[in-house]
Amino acid sequence: MKFAPIIDPAVRKPAPKPVRVDLRKVFGIGTGLWAVALIIALILVAIGRGTESLVIICASGVIIGLLLLIWEFFDRWDYRRLGL
Repeated sequence: MKFAPIIDPAVRKPAPKPVRVDLRKVFGIGTGLWAVALIIALILVAIGRGTESLVIICASGVIIGLLLLIWEFFDRWDYRRLGL
């Protein structure tokens, strides 16, 4: 019966353990894409086809990506230190 876990929580399957994901790859790829977009935005501004807001948005993406990489470094350091 599909409603059995709702009615009786004891019949529920145990939840799977969370998967530890390597965030360095995720943040690195995202930061790299923002860097490519920043270069394209700078080229567009240089030839007069873009605006400065494009450069600001792309630079913000690169800065946030770098901050996330720094955060991930310390988070992974804590994770290894605790032996989890």
